[in-house]
Amino acid sequence: MPLIDEPRRMNPLLRLGVAISERVTGRRMLPARLLAWYPKAAIGAGVLESLVAHDEPSPRLLKLVRMSASITANCAFCVDMNSFEYDRAAISDAEAAALAGDLDAVDTFTAAERLAIEYTRRISRSPLEFPADLMAALREAYTERELVILATTAAQVNYWARVIQALGIPPAGFTDACVMPPQLA
Repeated sequence: MPLIDEPRRMNPLLRLGVAISERVTGRRMLPARLLAWYPKAAIGAGVLESLVAHDEPSPRLLKLVRMSASITANCAFCVDMNSFEYDRAAISDAEAAALAGDLDAVDTFTAAERLAIEYTRRISRSPLEFPADLMAALREAYTERELVILATTAAQVNYWARVIQALGIPPAGFTDACVMPPQLA
């Protein structure tokens, strides 16, 4: 049950933005609807969302980062949304399950993917701790641009996780078989 109800009236520009997001996702986007109570936040979130990385460094890596951040932040809505169609990003069921637990349960993640997942997990929990050896390995595995994309992608998921959890927004039903950690199930 959300903390607040949707506004009865919505700014026409925001109504258009919500309609577009719902058409793109095929779901009722309660986060966008609730942000309409404060149009500046809604517009800022819309701009942030419109500029997300989709292809670089790779769709698979970005999906791994989004799923890892969602799971680590314990956001059921985020896990639901960011796990949707993970197979289309060449992520296996076993890999998806490993993201919610032990990465060593599968041997199909590359060394660079494991680094990105560890980096994402550290971005998504408190306190923030980034050991020097992890940072050195990340600099060797990724370009500066890729590191910025990984950090901002994880941070964006964390922004949404905090807003969604703070407003009590339940999962939207993107998938019946998303990888939900036991604490979120």
